[in-house]
Amino acid sequence: QVQLVESGGGSVQPGGSLRLSCAASGSIFSINAMGWYRQAPGKKRELVADIASGGRTNYADSVKARFTISRDSARNTVHLQMNKLNPEDTAVYYCNAVDVLTIARSRIDVWGQGTLVTVSS
Repeated sequence: QVQLVESGGGSVQPGGSLRLSCAASGSIFSINAMGWYRQAPGKKRELVADIASGGRTNYADSVKARFTISRDSARNTVHLQMNKLNPEDTAVYYCNAVDVLTIARSRIDVWGQGTLVTVSS
């Protein structure tokens, strides 16, 4: 079994910052890419940012220059530093691990349970 556990969500005023963290645990041999998605009320889940095993990053246009994704491959963790938050960033943020190679040599994609980020004055 492989699990992703997110932390760091909460409430913040517009212009503020939050840092999300996600730790993968279980029978993991390697993880290809890790990333963050979000889903606002009444909207589809969308990619926020992801980072490949080699370090290449990809960001949604709406968060470029405000959010930074980073990864510690040795610890199977990924972080999302979110600055200059605005009310449109309010959503449940989900951690995602893509192409996880398990010790049993199976390949799976895994989602976290989600953490709520609320940006409001």
